[in-house]
Amino acid sequence: MRPIDFHCHSTVSDGTLPPAELVARAAANGCQHLALTDHDDLDGLAVAAAAAAQQGVGFVPGVEISVSWHDVTLHIVGLGIDPDNATLRDGLAQVRSGRAERAEQMAAGLARAGIGGALAGAYRYASNPALISRAHFARYIVEQGHARDTSAVFKRYLVKGKPGYVRHVWATLGDAVSWIRAAGGIAVIAHPGRYRISVAQMHDLVREFRDVGGEAIEVITSSHSTEDYQRFDAIAREAGLLASVGSDFHGPDESWMDVGGVPALPLSATPVWQALGVQLSETAATTPV
Repeated sequence: MRPIDFHCHSTVSDGTLPPAELVARAAANGCQHLALTDHDDLDGLAVAAAAAAQQGVGFVPGVEISVSWHDVTLHIVGLGIDPDNATLRDGLAQVRSGRAERAEQMAAGLARAGIGGALAGAYRYASNPALISRAHFARYIVEQGHARDTSAVFKRYLVKGKPGYVRHVWATLGDAVSWIRAAGGIAVIAHPGRYRISVAQMHDLVREFRDVGGEAIEVITSSHSTEDYQRFDAIAREAGLLASVGSDFHGPDESWMDVGGVPALPLSATPVWQALGVQLSETAATTPV
């Protein structure tokens, strides 16, 4: 395993652990460098940074921005951002503003499918009501016995074409990248293997992302297979982009890849942490997948 994790979530968005507990778990797993990347919100970064300093973990402030690209919802991670940057903060406030209305529409769709009380139930799981998300609905639906786990909920109820799915227009790709760059950060395409797009569309996405100033692709993440690692390493190298890693950890009961338990990059990759000034031990820096 590599002692670095540049993608995880706390209760500030849709994770189940508060920021300090998340950092403590990463440290216990041997993580040396951690980025907290909550969805569309920066409020957990100060607490996480303080906890990381106490734990002796290098901390990289981050965020994960929701993006609408054509008819696909994408996520763009920002690493090494300035949490006080006004451009980024204003942009994220715009993204968050539509979540409450979307939640009401999701609950209505679920009610028509026979799942009542979903709106109140989802908000019970949302420590930050401004970041109400599909994950909070998923936890409620599991609680009510309609699915065995949150992964099953998404497939049955919350993806395109299912009762609880509501199309929403998020930030544009260009806006998300520009906000991250304005805050001094590096923009990363998160978990590209999750997006249901063709090979041609993936190349279009990568090209457009690079053209608007994006700099990296998440090669290693919990939703990628070993084959995906190699595929996205090749795509990153072909496009001249850096490679990032991240567990996309949400909680102990929901993520098979633990925070701080991320496999190593292929030796052919150029790691994003080089651009962030993060130094790893020689052994850690050369361990292959």
